[in-house]
Amino acid sequence: MPAVCMYFEAHQPWRLRTMSPSASPERGYFDYPDNAAILNKVASKCYVPTNRALKRLVERHDGRFRIAFAMTGTLIEQMRHWSRETLQSFEELIATGSVELVGETDYHSLAALFDPGDFRAQVELHMARMESLFGQRPTVFRNTELIYNEQIGEMVEAMGFKAMLAEGADDVLAGRSPNFVYHRPGGALRLLLKNYRLSDDIAFRFSNRAWADYPLTADKFASWVHGMAGDGEVVNLFMDYETFGEHQWADSGIFDFLDHLPSEILRHEDFEFLTPSQVVERYEPVGEMAFPRTVSWADEARDLSAWQGNRLQRSALKRCYALGPEVRRRNNPTTTEIWRRLQTSDHFYYMSTKGFADGDVHAYFSPYPGPYDAFLNYMHALHDFTTRVLGLPEPEPEHT
Repeated sequence: MPAVCMYFEAHQPWRLRTMSPSASPERGYFDYPDNAAILNKVASKCYVPTNRALKRLVERHDGRFRIAFAMTGTLIEQMRHWSRETLQSFEELIATGSVELVGETDYHSLAALFDPGDFRAQVELHMARMESLFGQRPTVFRNTELIYNEQIGEMVEAMGFKAMLAEGADDVLAGRSPNFVYHRPGGALRLLLKNYRLSDDIAFRFSNRAWADYPLTADKFASWVHGMAGDGEVVNLFMDYETFGEHQWADSGIFDFLDHLPSEILRHEDFEFLTPSQVVERYEPVGEMAFPRTVSWADEARDLSAWQGNRLQRSALKRCYALGPEVRRRNNPTTTEIWRRLQTSDHFYYMSTKGFADGDVHAYFSPYPGPYDAFLNYMHALHDFTTRVLGLPEPEPEHT
């Protein structure tokens, strides 16, 4: 029986306040009023109405409609500060028993690439948070932005996870289908690969009037999914949760689409909805899937260039992660918290200098006029953290 596995990523970063070399450090690094305003805007447009819609769907279909989430610790902390009702709506949805929580880095960081020790610490923080708040300890993992390579897979398996989500990039698949379960070469870790074409039809193309398949209706999309029968066992639809109501506005028809999608999928009696852990319990791997490069779900290249594609980004990443030993040596919870907030991938994403469609997406998410503004503001904050909080000397300038 073919399955549909729907997974949503819910995340908000701690955005920086406007910094300068002469800025008063007593005000801290993070723009709390702006973060609160953005959270409440997204909550009203996306989180609360979509949580209610999904809860109705679970009840309407007697639990046959199932979904999965990864919620970052940064989002949860913001909800606890400024929108308890939003957090409660997540709690009510999860309490239906039809929602699986997927593991994450608590700070949505790139630590898996630059600081394996802190990566493991952030994952453990996230696991403890999920168990404490929602009564679930994740057994499936999703790294920040679906970033995956062989080394990350090995670390995740060593931490006890039974499966991991990853991008179904064409060059990695090499002609194979993303609609099967695979496993890590030399290991038992199951790999669930995103069907990016079908996922992006919802996440990116839904309201594009120039798209040949516009308008996208639930019955049309379900027919595409049903067309996978005989050519796969699971269709993995992975996307940002903010797709609903925020990236695709309510007047686009996205909520009507969501409301009808489960019934259209389930109309074909051979299909069902499963969570990631249910998928790996139901289906055996059809083979191993080797990743010759690091992949992500970002941009057309589906690589790391969204965060380290230029010299600005690489310089900021190097400076940030070089502070790890000093932060750990101090063993100060407040200092560690600031450093981890500065690791959040969004800061480096804002520094991208890409053009064309990729550049438009980066600009849409960025609170800055441009990538150089993002870089300078971040480096002012990092400099203050380095010299004033950690008491380290001014870093030597980099030569190119």
